Amino acid sequence: LDQTFKVTSQEATKLSLAFSRSPLTSAEGCQKLTEDVQNAILAVATVYYWLPKGQGTTLRKMVRDATTEVVEGMIQLTETILSAPMESGTPEQLISTGGVWEACEKVSSLPRDNQAAVASALAACLGVVKDALDEMEHALVEGQDPYSDIMEDEELGFRGNRDTYWSEADRKLLSSCMGLMKASKACLKKVLGVVKAYGKADSPEQITQLDDLADIANEISPSVDELALSMYPPVNQLTVRLNAAKLASVLKKVLEITKTSHVCLPSEEGWVQFLTGAVDHNMNKIKNFTQGQL
Repeated sequence: LDQTFKVTSQEATKLSLAFSRSPLTSAEGCQKLTEDVQNAILAVATVYYWLPKGQGTTLRKMVRDATTEVVEGMIQLTETILSAPMESGTPEQLISTGGVWEACEKVSSLPRDNQAAVASALAACLGVVKDALDEMEHALVEGQDPYSDIMEDEELGFRGNRDTYWSEADRKLLSSCMGLMKASKACLKKVLGVVKAYGKADSPEQITQLDDLADIANEISPSVDELALSMYPPVNQLTVRLNAAKLASVLKKVLEITKTSHVCLPSEEGWVQFLTGAVDHNMNKIKNFTQGQL
């Protein structure tokens, strides 16, 4: 894959140079250029298809995404040249060429096995959850008005409406929701740690267990986002409860899959139990706060 990406990058350079100055390349020259580009892209696709599915779906998806980016980059470069063949070396052509180079360079940072791929996927999820948590913590600290950073609009009028503020009851509910979001961050951080420390991709069973972890962990960040969005005023407490229950369910699945996989050594079972309890504790408080809404 390294080699095919390198060749594709070189072919993109040759193609771009051929149309960056006058006189334009002859018909025979164009024929040779296009054949070389086509062969390079076919080689990239072929090597991707050589990657056995048994090596892990998480790894395969990352390699597929990288491959797709290279192919789409080359298509864009070709279309840019075809759209203005007489205008050699346009800024658009230079940008498209750079896009192919950038896509081809990403092969060097691709994970080499499913353990590395799953660790990378978990780290990405953790980053999204951290951002959502930071944003919500900032909004809660800002005071009673989470929209204080939004300028007043003449057409919309003054924002003295209580729908832009949290009531005391809302804040009590949100406190437990924040606890659930913090448990999400802790869960991803711990799972990422054990995958890095103990994850293996030596057997089909280990590879599948890692893929199962990545698949369920991928559901955490969208669930956190949905909960966070429903926490802004005006708060519909039943919607918050529903979104919290969905997140709690996902977290418990992650912890359950972690506990039964090869990455969870006996020494790691303590934090799995602790976080399971933390999820239940916060969810029970959310249910109690919203009981009157049912």
